[in-house]
Amino acid sequence: MNYASIRTCDIANGEGVRVSLFVSGCTHRCKGCFNEEAQNFAYGKPFTEEVENEILDALAPNHIAGLTLLGGEPMEPDNQRGLIGFLRRFRERYAGKKTLWIYTGCVYEMDLLPTSGPALGPEVSSPHKRWRTEFTDEILAMTNVLVDGPFVESLKDISLRFRGSSNQRLLKLH
Repeated sequence: MNYASIRTCDIANGEGVRVSLFVSGCTHRCKGCFNEEAQNFAYGKPFTEEVENEILDALAPNHIAGLTLLGGEPMEPDNQRGLIGFLRRFRERYAGKKTLWIYTGCVYEMDLLPTSGPALGPEVSSPHKRWRTEFTDEILAMTNVLVDGPFVESLKDISLRFRGSSNQRLLKLH
């Protein structure tokens, strides 16, 4: 997995001062994307253990509220696989002390949950389920706030806090 950039003093992508990791790779291809170069999976630099350690250390100060993942698309299946070990280390070191926010173009109920709705019963086969991996549930269990939904240029609203378009939601998961 590659990453596009890291911000160690970010106040735009979640509550408080945060460390933000912009991963590379996104197949949503939202028109008007603010980070279009990060749609390319090969963009940026390799996400190595050394980079993980730098991020974990940057999270240490008391004034840092937590970690934000965005991109690109953190919930791309390859990115989930590339992030899971790092997120386990984050949880081990900072559980209960720092929050995790994830920005995704996926829609929580449709793309990330095991079913497309409670009325459908057990696991439902859906083309949207391509987003689900063996790590999706574990990642969601670690996530405090999920900002979901694709950016829709016609719904762009700069007055919204922590969102780019009015269809996107702030979901408090934990």
